Amino acid sequence: MSSGTAPTVVRITGYGVLSAAGAGGKALYESVRSGALPSGDGGAEALAGYPAPPGVRLLPVPDFAPREYLGRKGLGALSRTSTLGMAAAELALDSLPALVGPEERARTGVVMGTSTGSARAFAEFFRESYEAERPYLVSPALFPGLLLNHCASQVAMRHSYTGLNASLAGGAISALSALRFARSALLTGRADRLLTGGVEELNAQTAWAWQRSGALGEQAALGEGSAVFVLEAGGGAPAGTPLAELTACEVAFTPLDEGPHAVAASLARCVEDALRASGAAPEDVCVVSAGASGGAGWSAVEARGRGRGLAGHTPELLRVQDVLGETYSAGGGLQLAALLAHWAGGAAPTTGAWGLVTSVGHDGSVGAAVLRRPSAIG
Repeated sequence: MSSGTAPTVVRITGYGVLSAAGAGGKALYESVRSGALPSGDGGAEALAGYPAPPGVRLLPVPDFAPREYLGRKGLGALSRTSTLGMAAAELALDSLPALVGPEERARTGVVMGTSTGSARAFAEFFRESYEAERPYLVSPALFPGLLLNHCASQVAMRHSYTGLNASLAGGAISALSALRFARSALLTGRADRLLTGGVEELNAQTAWAWQRSGALGEQAALGEGSAVFVLEAGGGAPAGTPLAELTACEVAFTPLDEGPHAVAASLARCVEDALRASGAAPEDVCVVSAGASGGAGWSAVEARGRGRGLAGHTPELLRVQDVLGETYSAGGGLQLAALLAHWAGGAAPTTGAWGLVTSVGHDGSVGAAVLRRPSAIG
């Protein structure tokens, strides 16, 4: 750290979230608690005039207008992935009592989890290169939006953050991978503050890909969203009131040819390792924010692995994906946001000090994060 002392903890001091429930943690908490979402346009805006795939329920961020968060200037060349991530970052920064000062920007960075960036931007750019009279007449202003790190770089440039900047693509565990990377960077002194999270946009290209692949289970829904957290190294005074402490985050991968039991065992090891690193026992966990892939059967795999990792202990369960749909690379971030909102809006301080976020991807990737709630941090 800039102070010369080694940080020992990583705190979450602010966050911003956009999901099918709307903007902010309160809206997310109410939707997860009630199991109901506000009415939306059925994905018409996100599909941008393309037809919707049959049999897939679409759950976009309702009434998402990037200009309300980012202003009107320079939005034309930004993908929906970038604007969702940037808007969530604005909400996260707005939740802090004060802006990051100029002297802190060199030690402030951005770490985002994503899948491929914007699949729609990819498809439209390359389609235009085939359909245009001359391929080289495709607008070069559209090309940066194709890059995996476009969202993270746009957040950093908007706020003049010159610290660590990274983008991680890990499928369903992208957001948890980003949290793990950011936590490690903070504890090793590579940054003092990191805006960290995950983002996934809803578009016709990915919706049709999910439908044609058969990867979604029956009556599954496809959503989108972004969640960004302000993570701070705990050696100095935090910029805001700590919302939680990220005590551990583990990710792993098991080849699918080893079978679903092996994937569940891998998740169990992640949970056990994260609890051990946190100094917590399974019975200390009061709530789990779950997020199995929308594919058929994966919820059972996650439940089996979680049960083994918690040694049969059954804490309260937040079923985030049942409400928000399959949100892929944003899923872990939305689950964490739901956990923070749950603690802030509904859970009594006496119900326990620890929370767990688990994730399983239909490719065999798994992840688990352990958090300690504000009342236990002191």
